[in-house]
Amino acid sequence: MNAGISRRSLLTTSAVIVGGLAATSLAACSANPSIPQPSVSPTGPIKDQLDQVLKTISGGSDKFGVAITDLRSAKTYSYRGDYASQSASMAKPMIVSMALRKAGGLLDAEKAELARKAITESDNDAASALWNYAGYQGYTTLAADLGMTSTHLDPNKADQWSWTWTTPADQVKLVEALSSGKTKALTPEQCHFLWDLMGQVIPDQTWGIGAPKSTDVGVHLKNGWVQFKSSDNLWAVNSMGQVDRKTTGLYQACVMTRVPDFPTGRELTSTVGTWIFRVLNSAPL
Repeated sequence: MNAGISRRSLLTTSAVIVGGLAATSLAACSANPSIPQPSVSPTGPIKDQLDQVLKTISGGSDKFGVAITDLRSAKTYSYRGDYASQSASMAKPMIVSMALRKAGGLLDAEKAELARKAITESDNDAASALWNYAGYQGYTTLAADLGMTSTHLDPNKADQWSWTWTTPADQVKLVEALSSGKTKALTPEQCHFLWDLMGQVIPDQTWGIGAPKSTDVGVHLKNGWVQFKSSDNLWAVNSMGQVDRKTTGLYQACVMTRVPDFPTGRELTSTVGTWIFRVLNSAPL
């Protein structure tokens, strides 16, 4: 995959590198990352096929988790779905949700534009402006109202959105709430506003769960990637969203990883997204 990321700003602190790097910098991280590939034909029940696929792709890593809800059968699946790590830019739908709650309705034109940039382009400055507007203290209450019991601020860096903690299982709960509008956390109109933005993510950021996107396959998603230089120096690379076949919803999913560099994380999450689609497009859970 192309290691470059366009239309992103570089945000650095002593602790993290959030979002995108220039193509030349990313190319130096890892060229042509090699991700283990599953058998072309995993066998058995769909759950067993997913187990086979994800066990191979993850290579036995304990820094890897996937959660899925099949929209056709309403059945759920977890492959270490309780794996917890930092959100990175995957926190941005939560940030926009916080801003919507603060506004008490839809956002004014200026903040709506910040929301568009934060979601569709993963603009860090726009996300930070909305985070400051809403107040980071509202993050915990929002997570509770969404039933995201493992999603919380970092106790040591509570005011930094990229450090917020979450799990794949919690992120699928968020996707379900936003897609359906059936939540006490937000109004249906607020959910629709944010969900619509998640369907407009720019092409070079529709990797991960969005990897199956095509003329026949639609996606709503948000990815996140960040290097934690002050802790383990690894990259958290995450992807959550919904995949639809034309007008029919297929599934909602999240994959979270922690890897040595961004290109490996993007290739890994995209491999997961591709194989989830292959398996679930053949039959429901």
